[in-house]
Amino acid sequence: MRLSRDARNYLLFGTMLFVVLEALLAVAIIWWPSFSENTGALKRLAAPLPMLADQLNLIDMIGVPAYVVAQHFFKGCNTLGIAAAVLFAMGAVAGEYQRGTFEVWLARPVSRRRLLGERYATGALALTLPIFATSATIPWLLARVDETMDLSELMLCSVHESIFLLAIYSATFLLSSVSRRPMWIAMAMLSFTTLEFSLYLVKTVTHYSLFRLTDIDDFMGITTGEGLDWAVCGPLLAFSAAALTASQIAFARRVP
Repeated sequence: MRLSRDARNYLLFGTMLFVVLEALLAVAIIWWPSFSENTGALKRLAAPLPMLADQLNLIDMIGVPAYVVAQHFFKGCNTLGIAAAVLFAMGAVAGEYQRGTFEVWLARPVSRRRLLGERYATGALALTLPIFATSATIPWLLARVDETMDLSELMLCSVHESIFLLAIYSATFLLSSVSRRPMWIAMAMLSFTTLEFSLYLVKTVTHYSLFRLTDIDDFMGITTGEGLDWAVCGPLLAFSAAALTASQIAFARRVP
């Protein structure tokens, strides 16, 4: 069966995301022995940033599980994942206008609801599958440095991270459904997430940052057997569902 243009594009994007995440993860785990030996010096360097110092203290107390979730989920998946979520969604509809192919896209012999649903689902899979695929390699990589983590807990961490990234993806997808300028969408979303990360680093306002939903403490709760925090995951899923519904309504009313 021949893949559609959309499927090929998203397959390429998802593969690129996997490769970069896996490379960062491998380097981080290989560096773990050196990192653990120099935690004290790193904490002194991080002293001017209380939130970063707190994370280093947590890693120093807990060890490799805290280090892995910090490096892979909080740093790698959050930064690259957010960029990917915006990239994958910003042109979903607005890109068709920009390329002048909106009418051609609508001419396909399927309903508008299916058109938009397929595009949303394809992008969402390209965004989330690399998170699970890279996380699945962590036990093997840790064995190279004589450490271990439970695979099932890492998969739950991946679920939590994917739910967070889907909320960013869904918000961007909604903007694409009502806009004609993908680059303006990208600028708005990346500026917003950069601001949110800046707030996270300021201890007095850190609790107002979206990144509090995916920091080390959240993932450590999962790795210690507490499971998913539905007080966080539930509203994020509800937001994604609402954004997708709004996207369908807006798309149904759009004209070429």
